Amino acid sequence: QLQFVESGGALVQPGGSLRLSCVVSGVALDNYAIGWFRQAPGKEREGVSCISGEYRSGFYADSVKGRFTMSRDNAKNTIYLQMNNLKPEDTAVYYCGAMEAAGGRYYYAFFNVPNAFGPWGQGTQVTVSS
Repeated sequence: QLQFVESGGALVQPGGSLRLSCVVSGVALDNYAIGWFRQAPGKEREGVSCISGEYRSGFYADSVKGRFTMSRDNAKNTIYLQMNNLKPEDTAVYYCGAMEAAGGRYYYAFFNVPNAFGPWGQGTQVTVSS
């Protein structure tokens, strides 16, 4: 059974940094595209970053390019999101999700149908405020 446990969220000042972790169970990471997503109050869930066998360095939403870096440790079945130069608009609950990598449909889904990466865990709250 696919499960995600996210951690690392906190209250941080603008310009600060955080590192989120997500332990994935129930799948082998090599066969899946794994993404970070976020949902702010009153807004829809949106893709933040995604990593796969095809995109080993990941691809990112324009709003976080150059500030966020995603990585994974297959041995630990864990993915990470290093977030630097955080902005108030980064405030949201952050979730990780997975979608089978075969066929490449995950690229379209990441930007247009993020719920295809569900089911979702409890998420971790990131608040950027002074």
